[in-house]
Amino acid sequence: MTGDTTDGTPGDEQAGRPVTHATPSGTRNWAGNVTFGAARVHSPTSLGELQEIVGGAERVRALGTGHSFNRIADTPADLVSVARLPEAVAIDHERAQATVSAGMRYAQVCRALDDSGYALHNLGSLPHISVAGACATGTHGSGVTNANLAAAVAGVEWVAADGSVASLARGDAGFDGAVLSLGMLGVATRLTLDLEPSFTVRQDVYEDMPLGRLATDLDEIVGSAYSVSLFTDWTSPSFNQVWLKRRTDAPERPTPRRWMDAHLADGPRHPVPGMPAGNCTEQMGKPGPWYQRLPHFRPDLVPSAGDELQTEYLVARPHALAAVEAVAALAPRIAPVLQICELRTVARDELWLSPSYRRDTFAVHFTWTSDVEAVMPVVRDIEAALAPVGALPHWGKVFTTAPEVVRAGFERLDDARRLRQRYDPGAKFTNAFVETYV
Repeated sequence: MTGDTTDGTPGDEQAGRPVTHATPSGTRNWAGNVTFGAARVHSPTSLGELQEIVGGAERVRALGTGHSFNRIADTPADLVSVARLPEAVAIDHERAQATVSAGMRYAQVCRALDDSGYALHNLGSLPHISVAGACATGTHGSGVTNANLAAAVAGVEWVAADGSVASLARGDAGFDGAVLSLGMLGVATRLTLDLEPSFTVRQDVYEDMPLGRLATDLDEIVGSAYSVSLFTDWTSPSFNQVWLKRRTDAPERPTPRRWMDAHLADGPRHPVPGMPAGNCTEQMGKPGPWYQRLPHFRPDLVPSAGDELQTEYLVARPHALAAVEAVAALAPRIAPVLQICELRTVARDELWLSPSYRRDTFAVHFTWTSDVEAVMPVVRDIEAALAPVGALPHWGKVFTTAPEVVRAGFERLDDARRLRQRYDPGAKFTNAFVETYV
């Protein structure tokens, strides 16, 4: 049995049959910076097999597509992938909702939804990630009115510690703690997602917008499109690129050649300087289906080799400028180990363990080189600089924020602990990450 070191999911040479194996030496996450320490990895092909595995395990964690950059999914005992459970996208037209298999990737789900005339409210940069893994860790896209991906979840089903199937729907006690749960309640099997009618999006890229424009026009810039991303490598006083993703069913806005002292790109671009733009979703203002424009990268191509580290911090929107200024002051430290930095907005939600719980947020995301020894001191400097504005780390990224600081940032943490006690009194789904931060 050979582990897939590209996305962290186990191989399936025994197609159609459950697979249990000792963890291959060197089985890693997508980025390659985490080597899983599990004694066994399971790939059940039916709900019954999953229930048997979970019910009989002493300690177990769910493994998604391996796109987290820390040890949130690791365990010394049993890892379970639900990627080989039967795939299904069941649409309830009356409720405008779809119930989908937890292990499916967004690219698969989105095609099925669009074929039926539906869309999700937003998507992350990568369509390659699993629905359950993205929602459990707070993955998000951008847009002042767009909450994170987990906010679209209307119901969640999972296998609990005793092997039984549990479920909660929006409005049930504990639901807001069960969606973005860091995998500590059980192994998700199905999620029900809110839908809206399918829509099309055009994507335009501007270059060389002065950083100083944020001080005078922040709200206009981030509100200028349905989804806005600002990219900089901090080597100049300008943003390298500003990506505007506009819905074509919204009131039409002009696309001038110059905007906010930036100029319209004369061809497609990749966010990272020097990388091929062909891996990115189509630009140059050509309208296309929502799921082919809202992500930055195409689902049929690998966006990069994964030879990178990622860090992200979210602050309340009123602190956006202070956060940018704090990071800009560290530019000489940051630039030598940075591939690109992306700034985005995330709307508030009601999910207990979300960094955007009841606050609109501004996200500062760093894609680093893979040099851990060089990157981590810079990460610590950034965390110190952002501490005065109450920055919270993305659950799935690399961070060194003190556990007590992380815990203090989530006012519903005690409720989340009680929910875990309710569904997992023996802490079967805990691991070192959960113990440290929850």
